[in-house]
Amino acid sequence: MREFQGMNIRRGAAALLAGAAMLAGVSAMAEPAAMAPVVIGESMTLPEADGYPARVISVHLPPSYAEGEEAYPVVYMLDGGPEQDFPHIAGIAQSNDINYTMSPFILVGVQSINRRHELSPVASDPDTYEEYFGARPGGSAEFRRELEERIKPWVEETYRTSGHDVLIGESLAALFIIETVMKTPDLFDDYAAISPSLWWDEARLGHEARAVFADYPAGERRLYLTMGNEGYLMQEGLDMVIAALEAEAPAGLHWSYTDRRNTEHHGSIYHPAALDALRAFFTVPGRTGSPLPALYKDGVVPEMTAEARASLDEPCDAEHAEEVSFAKVNADPDFWQARCILTKPGPEPDKGKLPYGLPAGE
Repeated sequence: MREFQGMNIRRGAAALLAGAAMLAGVSAMAEPAAMAPVVIGESMTLPEADGYPARVISVHLPPSYAEGEEAYPVVYMLDGGPEQDFPHIAGIAQSNDINYTMSPFILVGVQSINRRHELSPVASDPDTYEEYFGARPGGSAEFRRELEERIKPWVEETYRTSGHDVLIGESLAALFIIETVMKTPDLFDDYAAISPSLWWDEARLGHEARAVFADYPAGERRLYLTMGNEGYLMQEGLDMVIAALEAEAPAGLHWSYTDRRNTEHHGSIYHPAALDALRAFFTVPGRTGSPLPALYKDGVVPEMTAEARASLDEPCDAEHAEEVSFAKVNADPDFWQARCILTKPGPEPDKGKLPYGLPAGE
């Protein structure tokens, strides 16, 4: 019995020593090297001036910006403050920094200060809206003027921009985008309106859409539309805009609509839809297949067609790429082997069709 007790004592002592050693290790591990922030962009405040308020602007630059003199397209995102939607959309831009699936772009987040005022059109009964929202509606025209006269000029003076501009936003910001497309379409080249609040003022913009598009200024523009599971006047308002585009789509206004009512709701739609919209605007061409023998049975790389072989003498760019779907490539992969194609990842639109990627030469 003493021997057994002695063994327990020895084992207990060993356990105490092991525990002390572990604690010492934990103590050592608890002193990490100096921490450094993970940086996805920079923010600066435009001062109050000319009747405009002080406003925070956040910017994400592609790594290649610092490596040369190239000019870049700009994506302006609404509700783009550092505490708003900028970080997660900047995550999409950062992902592109390492996977190169889109043309590089400058992301500019424009902070909303009083969004229910700044982003909203006028209303027939502003007092009711003010009571409900806690903000007087109807500030969209003034905010649009600030974008045109102050924010865009500042960005163009501060950074190397190509002149190709995109505007993206969700919910009330997307309503602002629809109104901008209808009232001042030359302000941007591409627009992405994600679950726009088209219920506003009894879907007034939806009712006005057909007349607007019937008498629309010329110019090449793209409009990406999508909506989640919203229903009621929100969906009905968008349906009216889509019907107007189907009936009176102006020459040069390319549009698409992706129905997400069975896959996303208002709180979940922005990030996946923003990724899809940016892919539509910036997807880049590439060659299909791979010359790596290990990918193929018995190491036999499929033969290229004569057309594919001849295309190797040309650059694989927007001018030479053939736009094709993943389904078409997968139906006959040997035919498409090594061809230069433009294929947008993500869902195909339910209505309309955008030309994908930047226009040739941009």
